[in-house]
Amino acid sequence: MHSMTRFMPVLPLPLRRLFPWLALLIALCLSGCASDPRGHAEDMARPVGLQHELVQAGPFLLTAYARITRADQPLTVYIEGDGLAWRSRYAPSDDPTPYRALGLALAAADPGPNVVYLARPCQFTPMQRNPQCAADYWTGKRFAPEVVTAMDVAVSHFLARVPGQRVNLVGYSGGGAIAVLVAARRHDVMSLRTVAGNLDHDAVNRWHKVSPMPASDNPIDVAAQVASIPQIHFSGTGDEVVPTAIARSFVTKIGPCARLRPVAGLSHGGDWPAIWPRLLALTPSCAAAVAHE
Repeated sequence: MHSMTRFMPVLPLPLRRLFPWLALLIALCLSGCASDPRGHAEDMARPVGLQHELVQAGPFLLTAYARITRADQPLTVYIEGDGLAWRSRYAPSDDPTPYRALGLALAAADPGPNVVYLARPCQFTPMQRNPQCAADYWTGKRFAPEVVTAMDVAVSHFLARVPGQRVNLVGYSGGGAIAVLVAARRHDVMSLRTVAGNLDHDAVNRWHKVSPMPASDNPIDVAAQVASIPQIHFSGTGDEVVPTAIARSFVTKIGPCARLRPVAGLSHGGDWPAIWPRLLALTPSCAAAVAHE
């Protein structure tokens, strides 16, 4: 959902004064993003101090946006969804860059001091600079081990800027799958949050009556490896892409460190950024088994 650009100067207006009108900015950007998704991403990121970077992560050159201002605080990493994976039920797209970068919109709505957004392989970065990109990596191999490795490398790249700190992982849609799979490989994950997360692609594909993805790792298969990480999984009750039953099944398998938080009426691509500051304030905890709301 590195060669890097130089950091731009710190904005004179404090970030806390930007966020009251940020929801309006995001809504306006999302309404016009289809014609220029890369320009739309810049328009969302720049006002809140998220600076564009490119990170070489294994075979992929990943697009990222980062704001890291406190070396003594944890890092929060947002992972984008699947983007424009398919143009139709049978035809993959030529470029998976999302028209509506909801993962980036969530990152932009986070006022924390250390926020990083990671696009998925082949999103945003020009194809000529990504020779390994092929449609497989946004269709059947979207959660392949080499993809997870690349995202894990990128997390480590940014975490090195806050030595000794831990990371909070947040994933939207298919980025939720990546967040879980990355978390299963690490020992420095403080918390895990997914938004409309695809936490069992086998079950989701059966739901939609489409082909399975045997070349992709499945988050629910690594439940044991992430069971001790405090986590919250947000699911819209109006989501017809990844039904709430998927998250419920995942949370049940994880146990007391996981919590399901349904959001009434919200769809898969609904206005999650507008309510994200409120949802982000909910703290994942392993304190006790919590009744699913």
